[in-house]
Amino acid sequence: MAQKPNSSDRRRFKRPPRGPAQARLNARNDASDALWLFGLHAVRDALKNSRRVKKRLLVTPNAAQRLAEDIAAAGVKPEIQDPRKFGAPLDPQSVHQGAALESEPLDWGKIGDLCAPADPRDAPRVVLLDRVTDPHNVGAILRSAEVFGARAVIATNRHSSPETGALAKAASGALERQPYIRVGNLARGMEELQELGYVLIGLDGEAPIEIDQAAAAAGGAPLGIVLGAEGPGLRSKTRDTCDALARIPSAADFASLNVSNATAVALYATRAPAKD
Repeated sequence: MAQKPNSSDRRRFKRPPRGPAQARLNARNDASDALWLFGLHAVRDALKNSRRVKKRLLVTPNAAQRLAEDIAAAGVKPEIQDPRKFGAPLDPQSVHQGAALESEPLDWGKIGDLCAPADPRDAPRVVLLDRVTDPHNVGAILRSAEVFGARAVIATNRHSSPETGALAKAASGALERQPYIRVGNLARGMEELQELGYVLIGLDGEAPIEIDQAAAAAGGAPLGIVLGAEGPGLRSKTRDTCDALARIPSAADFASLNVSNATAVALYATRAPAKD
């Protein structure tokens, strides 16, 4: 015969909410898991991306008119919103410009599939981010990576910026085109790149050599540029896994760049020389 729980046993268990209370809880959970892209530019590029799973499109009449061609091409039925009561669950400070798209994060695949050199003469570059959490910085990094032809931007699942509407808006469309891969363990991802032939250069303001010297020493091998968060920089395990540490030269002793600007400079400094 089952023993009847005493009062102390009963206190350890909470009755799950029912009815309207459970519905409100489910709605909150669903909203927290949803990815909402917002802003005309970010939404337009997402609509053009055939890889992007599109769930709901909320637009004001003005935004619907401006996006009409892209909406029709994407085959998405828009939900027209009153500009004064825009229905997307966005932060009140979000500059949505009357357009928001609920979607799923992009799946770019695995490091080995995406970053492997195509042939012995192929020398791709990747950017690796160690605890860079600001979505505006990551968005700017994706823009620079696209401009300078990086194969991918790699970050960690934890302690890094996930794919969000704020990141997409900062990326100004680059999120749809520039691979952004998140891995469980950055050091293991770095080792996987090394197995593919990459030379990994970590940026450190106290390093003895400059970034272009480190790139030249790599002898034309594929390159990974590793950057840490502003302030703490690279973690010790990340530093130890790098093949070399290098600095961006500065005209002032105490001057520094934020991580997105440092990425752009490093990508420019390590670009392949022009062919004759």
